Amino acid sequence: MLFELKTVFQNEGETKSLRYELDMSAIDTDGFFPFSEPVIVSAEAHNRTGIVTLELACKFTYDRVCDRCGEDASGIMEPVFEHKLVQSLADEGNDDYIETPDFVIELDDIVISDILLTLPRKNLCKEDCRGLCPSCGKNLNLGDCGCDRRTVDPRLEILKQLMDE
Repeated sequence: MLFELKTVFQNEGETKSLRYELDMSAIDTDGFFPFSEPVIVSAEAHNRTGIVTLELACKFTYDRVCDRCGEDASGIMEPVFEHKLVQSLADEGNDDYIETPDFVIELDDIVISDILLTLPRKNLCKEDCRGLCPSCGKNLNLGDCGCDRRTVDPRLEILKQLMDE
C-alpha cells in the first residue's frame, strides 16, 4: 500500500492517516503459515517540529503449534511500531530513519518486516504449558501420566550408587 506524505512533510503540525488490510497468508515462518486472516494496519504520519513520524498499529491473529505440547495455539497480537521518516539520508548505513525522497512510502514491506521481527521465538499455548512426558508422550497439561520421572542419566549412575550407600 502506497502512502503519499507530501503534505505531511511540507506542513508542520500536519497529520495523515490510513487504514487497510494486508494479506500475509502466503508468508511461511519455520514451515507454518500463521496468518490465516488479513492483518489490520492503521498508519498515521505526523509532522511535529519538522520531524515526520510514522506510527503503525497492527492487529492480527497468530496461529501456531505450541513448541512444548504440540497443541494448536492461537492468539491476537496488537503490536505498534514507530519509524522516523526523512527525505534523504547522508549516511546510507543509517537504519534509524526511513528515506522517502519522493514523499511516498510503501507500507507493506515495512509492516511485514516489523511483524516478523516481533513474533515470539518460542510459541506456547499458555505461559505455564507443561509439555509432553519424555517417557510416554502424554500431554501433561491434561493431567499426570504416572511415569517414573526419577530416571537417572546412565553417565551419572555411579554417583547415584555412591549416594545409596
